[in-house]
Amino acid sequence: MSLSVEKLEGSMAKLTIEVPAEEFEKAMTAAYHKQKNQIAIQGFRKGKVPQAMIEKMYGPEVFYDEAANRLINEYYPKELENCEEDVVSNPEIDVEQIGKGKSFIFTAVVAIKPEIKLGEYKGVEIEKIPTEVTEDDIMAEILKAQKENSRTVPVEDRAAQLDDEVLINFDGYMDGVAFEGGKGENYKLTLGSHSFIDTFEDQIVGKNVGDSFDVNVTFPEEYHAADLAGKPAVFKVDLLGISAIELPELDDDFASEVSSFDTFAEYKEDVKKVLEVKKEKEVKSEKQAKILEKLAETAEVEIPEAMIEYNQEKMFAEFEQSMMYQGLQMEQYLKLTNTSKEELLERIKPDAIARIKTGLILEEVVKLEGITATDEEFEEQLKNMANAYQMDVEKIKEIMGDKEAESVKKDVCSRKALDFLVENCKEV
Repeated sequence: MSLSVEKLEGSMAKLTIEVPAEEFEKAMTAAYHKQKNQIAIQGFRKGKVPQAMIEKMYGPEVFYDEAANRLINEYYPKELENCEEDVVSNPEIDVEQIGKGKSFIFTAVVAIKPEIKLGEYKGVEIEKIPTEVTEDDIMAEILKAQKENSRTVPVEDRAAQLDDEVLINFDGYMDGVAFEGGKGENYKLTLGSHSFIDTFEDQIVGKNVGDSFDVNVTFPEEYHAADLAGKPAVFKVDLLGISAIELPELDDDFASEVSSFDTFAEYKEDVKKVLEVKKEKEVKSEKQAKILEKLAETAEVEIPEAMIEYNQEKMFAEFEQSMMYQGLQMEQYLKLTNTSKEELLERIKPDAIARIKTGLILEEVVKLEGITATDEEFEEQLKNMANAYQMDVEKIKEIMGDKEAESVKKDVCSRKALDFLVENCKEV
């Protein structure tokens, strides 16, 4: 078994992998055992025809595809581990030599990590970001808690008003025909929340419990259901109930109910401290994004298309996983948004390019500054992983190979590179 690497233009490479003839013969035999039950020859029971007989009658080529796939799937990953180049795409495989008594030779054209040339990365100028937590910020957080701890009280002596919660049945019609997804029963809706399209909620204001009425709306031009987008519709609505939302008083009792503090003043001070920590993280994150954006603008790099496509597919898979966690299959999502996979991949492309550039920039800073991950930092990262996955640290170490450990250290170095860039930037 041997590997040779030929560098191509545009950060591409051609890997040539040669597998010994005896390994090809083993793969042919494995292919025979897999396929023998599907081959019938007069005079033999199914599955009992000798391999030599099949090859004589049909030619050895009958097993070539299966044997080639076996060897490619086995030897490509092995040789990739031995390859000194950093491969950053899926391979484009081509069989160069295949035949009885011969070594099996195949090639894999791949993208390799491109070189990047950074501009001046120390002292990057970014606009100063305010870090102060204002009184308005504090009160907004408190008012959010106040709303979350509100209660609803049934109303029978007046019409519906903005901020009321109403209970409704509704049926949607377009040109007199009910449309899919336009029906709801015992639906709770807060008036003024803008949960529904157009002026739907406004047209309930002023109505009383027991009223039945029509609500006329027009769907937005960019509505996810293409058959409804931009079109007028009529909803027949029954108002079943009205509830007023009562907010608790912002006093010591409220503070003791929503926090561990006895007084509103103590609670308010704690909210401020929490917001300051949150703000600090947000500002740091924003600084990082601005610095990376500026460095990406001046960096010189040629990203191979195969690398971009590989990252697009990875991001698509991540998005698909996220949809599944929300109980939605990708097929359903694409149908709901009237989008194809190809369109979604194209939409992802700018983010894929940005992600690639960010990774290359940070790796280059790590290299230029000689940044390394200490044993303590590595251990700390493992503890964070253990907490995130609710696993024991020792168990993570047990299942972690050298490649995974290197990936963790690389993450630590990238984070330190980001910190370095923030510490050395200039705010103007």
